[in-house]
Amino acid sequence: MNLGMPEILIILLVALLLFGPRKLPELGRSLGQSIREFKRGAQSIREEFESTVNLDEKPRPVAAKPEEATPENKS
Repeated sequence: MNLGMPEILIILLVALLLFGPRKLPELGRSLGQSIREFKRGAQSIREEFESTVNLDEKPRPVAAKPEEATPENKS
């Protein structure tokens, strides 16, 4: 769902009519703060999840190379 310039202008015009010119800056500021808080919360949850996943993963021991088989002498 992409919003083009005409759609954005219509949304802004409707918001201006509903809330008035004095209330719009306050609403925009509140919306911006809400988005910032949401992003911080999402980042916090993502970091906690990744740290939990990384703690659960134990390093796997490196498998030793199999020794080369020596040919048996047949005499």
